[in-house]
Amino acid sequence: MIDPHRIARTGIAALACLAAFAAAASDPPEMDAATRATLDRVLAGDHRSEANRARDKYRHPKETLEFFGLRQDMTVMEVSPGGGGWYTEILAPTLREHGQYIAASWDPNSTSEYVKTNSKKFADKLAARPDLYDRAKVTALQAPNALKPVPDGTVDMVVTFRNIHGWMGNDSADAMFKAMFAALKPGGILGVVEHRAKTDKPQDPKAKSGYVREDYAIEMIERAGFKLIGRSEVNANPKDTADHPEGVWTLPPTLELGDVDREKYLAIGESDRFTLRFRKPE
Repeated sequence: MIDPHRIARTGIAALACLAAFAAAASDPPEMDAATRATLDRVLAGDHRSEANRARDKYRHPKETLEFFGLRQDMTVMEVSPGGGGWYTEILAPTLREHGQYIAASWDPNSTSEYVKTNSKKFADKLAARPDLYDRAKVTALQAPNALKPVPDGTVDMVVTFRNIHGWMGNDSADAMFKAMFAALKPGGILGVVEHRAKTDKPQDPKAKSGYVREDYAIEMIERAGFKLIGRSEVNANPKDTADHPEGVWTLPPTLELGDVDREKYLAIGESDRFTLRFRKPE
């Protein structure tokens, strides 16, 4: 005879196992003491300008990198660090002694003046502080012609910050995420931060406002082969409606409208952002 109590107990146990598995999948390992100490020292370093430090309250670099599962002995590739290299000045020194920082930046053969100007700006930044950046490697990851930044399966972690909307704008997002997937070792981690669109409107496939729906991004990234294993609200900003005259650039630090409603947008602060962690299957 079937014992209903036994079935109930079995079902409860199974649900408990599933819940435990889900919790384990979504919680990164706690940052080790050595990495934490190095990261704290870098964040307080004199190489970081006051303007860049001021953005910590919106970008939460320590909490974000801890959520991603950063260790100072990893090989980490940052995709599209930009001309200013805001995260470069955190990641490269943190990884300098025991790991490897790789900046996967623009195609050096690009004819774009914007790319040329910002590539030089980034190169000058690295050259100015060899004590911090001498071991950083710079490679290219830019569709359509520079899609193999490193040998396949050689990177522990890939990170990218507020870049998806730009790739959507030039129809390169799928190619970019496939290249990141190839670069990672099996079991490697992808960490993503992006401006978050509201779910009450369809996603503009070109993301002209700079905002991307979280569900849309997850589907896009999983299409490249990744599996979502964690979400964090560390970079959330409930004050941001994601509906502004000049898109995300209405808000600081850009303040595209200049003095028009400046105090209003300063009070909102930087954009609401989703923060996601993916794994490349073993």
